[in-house]
Amino acid sequence: MLYTPIKFRNVELKNRWVMSPMCMYSCENGMANDFHYVHYGSRSQGGTGLIMVEATGVEPRGRITNHCMGIWNDEQAEKLQKIVEFVHKNSDSKIGIQIAHAGRKGSTWNNLQIPVEEGWETVAPSPIPYHPTERIPHVLTVEEIKEQVQNFKEAVRRAVKAGFDVIEIHGAHGYLVHQFLSPLSNIRTDEYGGSFENRIRFLLEIVDAVNEELNENVALFVRISGTEYAENGWDIESSVELAKVLKNHSVDLVDVSSGGNIHGVKIPLFDGYQVPLSSQVKNEAEVKTGAVGLIKKVSHAEEILQKGDADLIFIAREILRNPYIAVQGSFEMNEECFFPHQYLRAKISS
Repeated sequence: MLYTPIKFRNVELKNRWVMSPMCMYSCENGMANDFHYVHYGSRSQGGTGLIMVEATGVEPRGRITNHCMGIWNDEQAEKLQKIVEFVHKNSDSKIGIQIAHAGRKGSTWNNLQIPVEEGWETVAPSPIPYHPTERIPHVLTVEEIKEQVQNFKEAVRRAVKAGFDVIEIHGAHGYLVHQFLSPLSNIRTDEYGGSFENRIRFLLEIVDAVNEELNENVALFVRISGTEYAENGWDIESSVELAKVLKNHSVDLVDVSSGGNIHGVKIPLFDGYQVPLSSQVKNEAEVKTGAVGLIKKVSHAEEILQKGDADLIFIAREILRNPYIAVQGSFEMNEECFFPHQYLRAKISS
């Protein structure tokens, strides 16, 4: 199944391999540069079905660090467009971008919050810092929440104009959307807090606004944390219910990760440790899902698909180690996969 196509709206991926979005911390003023051009372009030469560009901030405060990528202005989008054009011209890969806001986890470097004079005032749904030693974030007013929804919409408009095939809204890992979802980081008493329906409101407003900028030639994914591993926090049952709602709001796939919102929790790590979360969301909510998390081997990726635990395989660290895992896997499985015509003399069959 790894080398069978799959379609989201009119976007057809040639295989089920996805390069997971990973921050590179290599931008100045949110701008992609030559490093990103080579980094993303090289992965497309490895036969990966979908290349996902790293978390990209919808405003300066939306970045994790001051070296993270942004798409809050047209100049940033134009730099990204060059990467998109290379991938489309020189490979069979599709390319997507993860649209994000770090919320209270912003203004950091080397996992430490930097002074506001060197960084910025962080924002959040409630006056609760990620770590007790960090400064209290600014609590977004209802009007400011609406402005953030508009920031996401405008960022997606730029991304669509730049030619991206897939938009992913980052609702995981303790960043702003996740902060609204969790009852541990969201203690609001207005229409954005309290009940499950209120806590998912911010994400749904973003999804609906973003869909106004999309057409059938651009697919919409949402990444979530299936659980945050904390008592009375966001859990897999909440994720299943959210996925059911997202399906009715024209979300094409739920990318199921975990954790990131509560400092110091214990996460049981093993190869494929988040696959059960993807499986539960996929089968109980009846949605397409992506599995991610220490998936290192071609045989394991194929097994996940065969068992019906996911529809796409998102790989992160492994594709940094081996940009050609997709094409090399096709040799192992005797399957067809994109291979650069410039490299044909090196093509082998197994």
